[in-house]
Amino acid sequence: MTHALAVDRMSVRFEDFLALNEVSLTVAPGESFGLVGESGSGKSTLLRAIAGLNAFESGILSIDGRAYSDASRAKSFYRTVQMVFQDPYGSLHPRQTVDRLLIEPLLIHGFDDVDRRIARALDEVGLGSGFRFRYSHQLSGGQRQRVAIARALIVEPKILLLDEPTSALDASIQAEILNLLEEMRKVRGLTFLMVSHDLAVISHMCDRLAVMRGGEVVETLTVEQLRRREVSADYTRQLMVASEGFRRKV
Repeated sequence: MTHALAVDRMSVRFEDFLALNEVSLTVAPGESFGLVGESGSGKSTLLRAIAGLNAFESGILSIDGRAYSDASRAKSFYRTVQMVFQDPYGSLHPRQTVDRLLIEPLLIHGFDDVDRRIARALDEVGLGSGFRFRYSHQLSGGQRQRVAIARALIVEPKILLLDEPTSALDASIQAEILNLLEEMRKVRGLTFLMVSHDLAVISHMCDRLAVMRGGEVVETLTVEQLRRREVSADYTRQLMVASEGFRRKV
């Protein structure tokens, strides 16, 4: 079976610091795969290396069976793979309207019928056409993240990379955004690779997950195994205790 996304022995180095050490994982088409671990574990570095925002010095990245080196990404790669960032305040240009933010990727990738696509994208994420000519500073955090999701989806990707997409939002808004993402995955048949420090979020959103520590994968398991506490690594057990949704009742 061809994997939607595969990483084979990927390493990332920042000067003398080895941030990723021969990390390997595979994600099936339509699967939602989680990456968990404490800060500095390498999970966001891996996501950014896949997206092309960090260089990887060795290893192979494959999308739908096509292998990419760090320098070989073409425009078609960025249409297939899109990323939603953690901070909706920092990921949207403050001097551009929502309209401009959504037009830009359409023009880069040569889409026509721009007006219809923008209207559809805003409708899909629960924002009406009244938001089209607002600036990002006129939007709430949840609305900004909806625009960021619309911007990622508007080029019709197959894979979404999600870097803690709700951690900067109020708790009351987090569930709305997670439910929106899950709905989009089902409607569009998307594949997710999602970073979170919250095991409860990963348990809600994902089918399988990799636990990372010190730039390496400690273990890979299904969400059902996580729920049944069928884990092999002590580090995973420590994460479960630290994560509020998995704390044992005394």
